[in-house]
Amino acid sequence: MRLQFPEGFSAWRQLRLGADRGRRGRQQLERLVSPGPDQGRFRPAVADDHWNRWREDCALMAGLHLPIARLGVEWARIMPERGQVDESAVAHYRAELEYLRQLGIRPLLTIHHFSNPMWFERMGAFPNAKISTISSPLPSLCADRFGDLVSDWITINEPNVYATQRLFLRRLAPGHKKLPRPSPCSKTWPYCHIRCYRMLHETREAMGYSDTMVGFANHLRVFEPETPAIRPQAATAKAVEWLFQGAITEAMSTGTFRWPLRNHWKLPKGEYCDFHGVNYYTRSTVTGFADGVRKNSPRNDLGWEIYPEGIVRCAQKLEKASRPIWVTENGTCDNQDAFRARYLYEHLEAIVQSGLPF
Repeated sequence: MRLQFPEGFSAWRQLRLGADRGRRGRQQLERLVSPGPDQGRFRPAVADDHWNRWREDCALMAGLHLPIARLGVEWARIMPERGQVDESAVAHYRAELEYLRQLGIRPLLTIHHFSNPMWFERMGAFPNAKISTISSPLPSLCADRFGDLVSDWITINEPNVYATQRLFLRRLAPGHKKLPRPSPCSKTWPYCHIRCYRMLHETREAMGYSDTMVGFANHLRVFEPETPAIRPQAATAKAVEWLFQGAITEAMSTGTFRWPLRNHWKLPKGEYCDFHGVNYYTRSTVTGFADGVRKNSPRNDLGWEIYPEGIVRCAQKLEKASRPIWVTENGTCDNQDAFRARYLYEHLEAIVQSGLPF
């Protein structure tokens, strides 16, 4: 059976790349490969082995008639050491991008998806505001080497989650003891995105292309008070939504910095976002500043509420910005939330007819 998506429907297929077994230790998430006391359930060494089975995976996508494939580059593969470029890794990515285009699939390329090379980690990584200038070779290299094959770009995947997990919960950097303030990372991400946005447009324009689309993918949630009639809960829900996703989305899209963010880089206001990438998973029920789940709600294996209607509600909030909305991730798949896909399929026509710029 062929699943036919409406023209322009932007539900992207994301590929997770398994770590190259011969290159362990070059990026910080690979520290989880050797299970420690808190890391036994994480085994990222092989994942879906896409690095080795990419031709088979691309053929499967073509068999599903997918018009677009979202994939990312691994910084530690391309630049295993500072100032060094692994040309074989660059050639590997080019071969896959070329093959996707031959199959009639348009690639959506993500430049940074959480993981950093260890050499970058040792220098302080993104929480160190001064380090952002060192990160610029990666997007520049991607633009130069892949710009003829890629028109659609995501600069950073879930900058709000990266900041939350790394700086507050410390889940992405095991072994760190101190809890740094969130402001360094929060101010660095907008700077990196805006600089990358300009560079991608300028580089591809110099190549003769005028179809460049650059955005970032944020993890968006619906935040609702457990009891709307309780005013402190209602106020807290609005505050948590702003702190988690509102402030950084505005700063990265327009260069407008509002509390708690500050424009340390003196970036001019402007338009730095050609589309809104939406990674949607769940709704948060708010009683305080801790993440909550609605009582007696259906939940997935992560304990998150299964709330498919939320993707429409998140899109409706972004509609005011008059930018296209691209669904870049959707759902945590398990045996309990299969109805999420059914809900979207059944309501797809209504969503498209609603006028939302999907």
